[in-house]
Amino acid sequence: MPREPRKKSRSGIYHIMLRGINRQIIFEDDEDKRRLLETLIKYKSISNYSIYSYCLMDNHVHLLLKETGESLSEAIKRISSSYVYWYNMKYERSGHLFQDRYKSENVENGAYFLKVLRYIHQNPVKAGLTNNVFASKWTSINEYFQQDTMIDIDFGLQLFSPDRNKAIDLYIEYMLQPNDDHCLEDIIKVRKSDDEVRKMLFQLGIPDKSTLQQMDKENRNAILARVKTMEGVSLRQLSRITGISRSVIQRVD
Repeated sequence: MPREPRKKSRSGIYHIMLRGINRQIIFEDDEDKRRLLETLIKYKSISNYSIYSYCLMDNHVHLLLKETGESLSEAIKRISSSYVYWYNMKYERSGHLFQDRYKSENVENGAYFLKVLRYIHQNPVKAGLTNNVFASKWTSINEYFQQDTMIDIDFGLQLFSPDRNKAIDLYIEYMLQPNDDHCLEDIIKVRKSDDEVRKMLFQLGIPDKSTLQQMDKENRNAILARVKTMEGVSLRQLSRITGISRSVIQRVD
């Protein structure tokens, strides 16, 4: 089934996440992270995009970019291909490094732009890597104070105030605010193995599927309802393990 085309952002701004295939490490050391930043700078002029923020984690990257020249997909293809070529040469490996399709979301207004900006900069804090958002080495948070930077800071600071000094004060205050923001989350889908599901059933007094099938309907359904609501258990899997049809399990509340 063909993938649906990405919806174009009216503002041209996107929050992007590149992650390692099977969530593998994409940065082994600081040299690798510096290389990715150099790659972003190199293609900034070639692809003609604006960079508003970045965060480099061990197995994924967050970017806040504006597409102004080349298409976003072409720009990301250039960035990822160049980095992977260098990475494979360095570590004498071959094959893919990034998951096939990068994730993205449209950033259509100023309020959401600031929310994504903070989310990206706070990523290391929320991952438990640091307690101080401004101590994060591999984010663009401190580049908003610098004169010579790869980050296009004017757009973001203007959203706080036309007065640059006041804007920086408000920016610092906003970056420090605790929050429960969820932007393009890297959600890991939990899947229980068949053995784990059988163990759950055993703990509920069901040593095998015959025992469950021979129970009266009320008690059987109570067991099914309990296992059915456990995270990572699918209807198809539960049907296969118990020998009870999916339609029956689906009707159980």
